[in-house]
Amino acid sequence: MEKQIHTIPPVFDGRSRVLILGSFPSVKSRQVQFYYGNPQNRFWNVLAGVLGETAPDTAEDRRRFLLTHGIALWDVIASCTISGSADSSIRDAVPNDLSLLLNRAPIRRIYTNGTTAARLYHRLLLPQTGREAVTLPSTSPANASYSLERLIECWKVIAPEAEPFSSR
Repeated sequence: MEKQIHTIPPVFDGRSRVLILGSFPSVKSRQVQFYYGNPQNRFWNVLAGVLGETAPDTAEDRRRFLLTHGIALWDVIASCTISGSADSSIRDAVPNDLSLLLNRAPIRRIYTNGTTAARLYHRLLLPQTGREAVTLPSTSPANASYSLERLIECWKVIAPEAEPFSSR
């Protein structure tokens, strides 16, 4: 168990309509300093499948992909004690201040990537935001009961809000 501080800034701009929240960055994501950096995590493939795009490879391409679709990305937790990347080991969680993002972007819906992010959001952030979040199944490789196809089907709920700006 090691105390970790979230050092990856949120991805958003003044056009972001959808906010997706994870729990806390994995070891690999902390190393590469961008979200969902573990190649086994299906996050980028799920979003690409939902939006009918090719999955982006680099951090810059991923940032552009998100912003083109009006998607903001951040995590519930600003700091915590955690063992490796295991959400189940998270202790002493301190939440991120979502007002930074919510006051600057026209977020219509908030989604959480997995039940741990949802549980932490409802306990730590719902009182601050007053906004419900929709729980989506985790894209983590630990969620082996969901195939890529099943994840894409579940995540399609974000598609109406995530149309690319060029097609609006």
